[in-house]
Amino acid sequence: MFGTSFLARLNGCMRQMAEILSQMKGQPNPNTAEADADTMLRPLMEFLDATLSIFADVCEKAVLRRILKDLWKMVLSSLEKTIVLPQSDGSLGAQLLTAAKGLSNMKGGSDPKTLSAKQCMILDTGLEAIKQYFHAGGSGLKRSVVETSPEVASLRYALSLYSQSTDALIKTFITTQHAQVHDGMGIRITASEKARPDRGSGVEKAIGEAVVQIDMVPGKDRKVNVKVIAVNDMKWKTSGMFRPFVELNMAGPFIADKKRKFATKSKNNSFTANFNEAFQFLLGKESPDCYELQLAVRDYCFGRADRLVGTAVVQLRDLAGRKTAVFWCPLGPRIHMDETGLTVVRILSQRPADDVAKEFVKLKSDTRPVEEGR
Repeated sequence: MFGTSFLARLNGCMRQMAEILSQMKGQPNPNTAEADADTMLRPLMEFLDATLSIFADVCEKAVLRRILKDLWKMVLSSLEKTIVLPQSDGSLGAQLLTAAKGLSNMKGGSDPKTLSAKQCMILDTGLEAIKQYFHAGGSGLKRSVVETSPEVASLRYALSLYSQSTDALIKTFITTQHAQVHDGMGIRITASEKARPDRGSGVEKAIGEAVVQIDMVPGKDRKVNVKVIAVNDMKWKTSGMFRPFVELNMAGPFIADKKRKFATKSKNNSFTANFNEAFQFLLGKESPDCYELQLAVRDYCFGRADRLVGTAVVQLRDLAGRKTAVFWCPLGPRIHMDETGLTVVRILSQRPADDVAKEFVKLKSDTRPVEEGR
């Protein structure tokens, strides 16, 4: 509780640091990185010096180290959440919503602040200075604490991803996020090739099921044919006519110049609908394992946005080297992801001029509206 009482002042220091860092523009320069980092860290260091000098005089050593450890965690966490990847809430859902809103709020002073390569270098150098400060030549925190704490790993990982290309980040997302859809009970579910009676526990709670056939077309053009066969047992309440259709999005690296989205025709008031429509996607130069097909069943609404009924993901690695397969895909209300996936989405949300990044963030943050589906 005592450590937490400093959080508001710490966050104030971080906002000052963010403002100083935003003025540091140009190309990365290793020769000036240390001086720039010292300038950026000045608000934080002045606060820490004033605070810790008092504690050092009045606290027993064990108590001082406990206070140092709590401050250390708060400094790194605040640095990540305020400067590197700004967020408004600790929950995954709220952070995704923040990321999505960041893309739509492009006016005035609400633009997401994107860190340059120079600023990433300054932050990395500043992190080393903070580690040395808290270690204090051995009289502060142990070297193992400042080198291996989860907060350091999280911040370093965020900075390492930050400078990567959009294609590289999307590839990281797809190769690390293996179960992106949950059922209504919170159980992770993936596309299955088994007949419906044999499916795993929890799948029956899904809000519908899409059946798709995926064919890898032989040849050097790297084509994929996708046939939307049907959507079964959709659960959806609406005051108007229900006109479901299926939207297909191919995600992966190096497909910015290719058509990435198709949609079926809509059906009228049908909670189990047969579509039997086929589409063809072109992949990029990476292995098919780096690509995934995201399905979104939507309710067509004339004159306003088509609302999401449910979503599912089939990763092309699920074909396991075969040329063709039919998948039964339980639909969930939104995409789920772990910390790595969330970090990637938050970084991409800070690239307002990148259409592929914006499209990917929207795809992963789209959510079924609660008021329509209960």
